Amino acid sequence: MLKVGLTGGIGAGKSEVSRLLVSYGAVLIDADRIAREVVEPGTPGLAAVVEAFGDGVLTESGTLDRPKLGSIVFADADRLATLNAIVHPLVGARSAELESRAGAGDVVVHDVPLLTENGLAPLYDLVVVVDASPETQLDRLVRLRGMDASEARARMAAQATRAQRLAIADLVIDNDGPLESLEPQVLKVWDELERRAAAPA
Repeated sequence: MLKVGLTGGIGAGKSEVSRLLVSYGAVLIDADRIAREVVEPGTPGLAAVVEAFGDGVLTESGTLDRPKLGSIVFADADRLATLNAIVHPLVGARSAELESRAGAGDVVVHDVPLLTENGLAPLYDLVVVVDASPETQLDRLVRLRGMDASEARARMAAQATRAQRLAIADLVIDNDGPLESLEPQVLKVWDELERRAAAPA
């Protein structure tokens, strides 16, 4: 089994790369999706979040009010650390459980947005970074996701820098150009991942 960490800045196109890798046969473990699952209604995760932040972070239907919680934690590093201390171990445990179901020759891709920020590179056999210039990221966030430019810049500033991400990369996918130039690069990376997965340990 080859354990791959996949990361990239917001708006770099990591989701599209994940989708392509899955279409070639990768086993995807999506940290963002798991982070949502572990705080669904009725989970110990949601109970712990409510205990730490109060009932005000719930919607009327009893689900987690993400924008409300986000506005609390992104303005306060200590509160963010509290949230991470609840969610990260749950995500880690669930990711390990999913990984344990993969076959010996599988390429298991962990899609982890904050891989760089949380110093997680050593957990993987190699790290793939989806790279785009800050100008491209900003354009995509505003044009494709409808974000306000100042919000987009703030979200980008809260993440690792481009240089920090590239410093931990074993393989880089340049996604600064149009979509049609992305797939040939991802295919090339996939060939390399398959080669490494098949190689004797």
